[in-house]
Amino acid sequence: MLTKRIISSIILIIIIIASLFINWLFGLLATLFIIFGLYEFFAMLENKRIISYKYFGIVMGSIIPLSLIFRFELNKSWELLFIVLGLLFLILMQFRRRENSGVVADISATIFGILYVSWFFSFLIRIRYFPGGSGLVAALLLITKGGDIGAYLIGSRFGKTFLIPRISPKKTLEGAAGGLFFSLLGAIASSPFLNFSFAHLLFLGIFLGLIGQLGDLSESLIKRDCQVKDSGRLFPGLGGVLDSMDSLLFTAPVFYFYLSIIFK
Repeated sequence: MLTKRIISSIILIIIIIASLFINWLFGLLATLFIIFGLYEFFAMLENKRIISYKYFGIVMGSIIPLSLIFRFELNKSWELLFIVLGLLFLILMQFRRRENSGVVADISATIFGILYVSWFFSFLIRIRYFPGGSGLVAALLLITKGGDIGAYLIGSRFGKTFLIPRISPKKTLEGAAGGLFFSLLGAIASSPFLNFSFAHLLFLGIFLGLIGQLGDLSESLIKRDCQVKDSGRLFPGLGGVLDSMDSLLFTAPVFYFYLSIIFK
């Protein structure tokens, strides 16, 4: 399992690094991650017998990153129109149902999937379009994924005290502490990209490290509810696409708004 995890991680790292230097390639990679992530999310809902509108959700979810790639920035009026049209189509599709039970749950699950997977992850593309965006994305990946790696290495070797076994039976306090330490190391290693003071880097490492672990636990909560171990099997040793992007789903939007305040 460890060998598979290392090989999958190396391949992913190479692909991501290669895409960081080309705007459209990075946007395309992020869009593919969103599409596969949405597919896995809706597949998990099917395991829970929630009738989500999978292909509608994937199409709508794809529009969000594609609008950023082609620089079609939605203003407030267009955003409202997009939301209204999406809800309208979802409601119209309910007229084809044979029964009324589950309508609210199915619509809510579809909208949640679009927001949780597509909207949150698309902030990576927004960060990439900041001045020096490739370095900012690299810093975010170092801090967030460094925390994931640290939590796995320390937790699997020294983990004894379970964190929240109801949500994730294998996560431990020792692993969480190790993840936070590795996030700090990732923040320090990001110094050439961020040009922040040492104290600022430490704060950012702790802050994003905690947010990343919250994102990881949130996806674990969804998987436990849907009674699945992994969101998919695309990456041997790592699980599915959603398993690989879960911590970034929270750190990407938080880091974007953090940078927006700093660059303001």
